[in-house]
Amino acid sequence: MGAGREPEQAVPDAVRAPQDAFAAHIRDPAANPAPAGVDPRRMQVYRDLFFNNISRLLAANFPVIRRLRGDAWPGMVRAFYRGHACRTPLFPEIPREFLRWIEGLPDQEPWLAELAHYEWMELALQTSEARVDDVAHDRLDAPGTDAGAALLAGRPLLSPLAWPLAYAWPVHRIAPDFQPAGPGQAPTLLLLHRDAGGRVRFHLPSPLAWRLLQRLDEAPGLTGRGQLEALASEAGVAADAGFLAEGRAMLQRWHAEGIVPGVRR
Repeated sequence: MGAGREPEQAVPDAVRAPQDAFAAHIRDPAANPAPAGVDPRRMQVYRDLFFNNISRLLAANFPVIRRLRGDAWPGMVRAFYRGHACRTPLFPEIPREFLRWIEGLPDQEPWLAELAHYEWMELALQTSEARVDDVAHDRLDAPGTDAGAALLAGRPLLSPLAWPLAYAWPVHRIAPDFQPAGPGQAPTLLLLHRDAGGRVRFHLPSPLAWRLLQRLDEAPGLTGRGQLEALASEAGVAADAGFLAEGRAMLQRWHAEGIVPGVRR
């Protein structure tokens, strides 16, 4: 038999018990006494350090929810900190765990889960390891290249760092002085894009533009002209010269902004 991995050593109860007591007290000091033999002042330092780190991290990633909750924010963080079983030990993943916790809350504003998702998406895009060059493409930046013509003749590539999003609620407008009573008559359509400098930008595309962005991923085999013709068919309008010219100008603008970095090879 080949050599296998060494079996994991069981943690002795004499070691595990104080560790569990320490963790339980840090997580919920009101319900769990501090471990015996630990200086109360030192324990207070640990309690404040752990909780404040989590609170600051979440406040930075969910600034709108932080402002909406106001003085109730520490209690919200405490409820998450105390009761949520995280699926990951990674500190940068805690905002995602906070989102999961909010999605499972039984009593909340009807728009809160979508707002939390919208706020989290900025972090997700900021930390995404996707690269524009993950898909082979031509950048159309060679001297003399007619980018507009190339985007119509070739297969436009939506950047892996450009994410079309749709929400039932106007999440981009929610604030302490605006909390909608009902969802909008139409979905809120957004585009998040991380530019070449690493900055996340927010766009409000029209429904047709948003659908075109979505189609670039759904039907990557179509040329730009084919995408526009299919889009016109979906919308019940003619793919005439004016429609194609507007579509070409839109693709060129997206290309200049890096949202459509080029055409697939």
